[in-house]
Amino acid sequence: MTSAHSGNNYDSMTTEELFALYQEAPSGELKWEIAMRYTGLIKSIALQIRGVFCSFTQLDDIINEGLIVLADAVDKFDPSRGRFEMFVSKRIRGMIVDLARQQDWVPRAIRRRAQSIERAMTELYNETGRLPTESQVAQRLGITMDEYQEAMANASLHSILSFEELFENSDQWPAEPKADGSAEGSPEQALMNQELTLTLTEAISQMKENEQLVLSLYYEQNLKMKDIAAVMDITPPRVSQIHARAVQKLKTIMEKYLRDSS
Repeated sequence: MTSAHSGNNYDSMTTEELFALYQEAPSGELKWEIAMRYTGLIKSIALQIRGVFCSFTQLDDIINEGLIVLADAVDKFDPSRGRFEMFVSKRIRGMIVDLARQQDWVPRAIRRRAQSIERAMTELYNETGRLPTESQVAQRLGITMDEYQEAMANASLHSILSFEELFENSDQWPAEPKADGSAEGSPEQALMNQELTLTLTEAISQMKENEQLVLSLYYEQNLKMKDIAAVMDITPPRVSQIHARAVQKLKTIMEKYLRDSS
């Protein structure tokens, strides 16, 4: 590498120029220079799905793990085949979900109950075309409302992981924001994102008011569960229950959308 491209001059180069330079003359210094430029992308993705990891680690730890993923992705990325953001976003989400799976302390019985509730909700939705009520799901499973509500209060992490896995296993992966928070992609990807957004918006509009409020406070306002509990004047377990139920409803609707549009 020539002195003209020393580390002191990387700041004046675009990321595309850095990638081109890396293709010509790979170096550890240059790889990490590129990776560090996407720290904002890791944070953006992590905040979207922080419910997956917030019970066992901090955002800074996720960013550190994400930088390792980014550095590895720089080695594997071919600039001629698309945008780096699209290439690496799914890898970052996958890393976060994998960490959550490794730390998953939820007892097997609770996980099985959550899965049975998901199946019952999906069956009822497919039969009627409407999101079922809590009592309808409980009745389908032959459990009491107390048993249903206890299961939902314990199902928050499972529900989020299950929702993430739905998209992780789908080809219709929504475009991720760029490191600066903006988004771009092909016209087909833009249309797909628009349709996904519309479907999610319609799904949320079908939910109860308290479910919409929890989703808004959690995903838009970035409040923690205990802070949402204080705002709504309810207990944190009740917030977890409402959140898990809302996420399960989203998954039920999005499963049908992805299946019908594939």
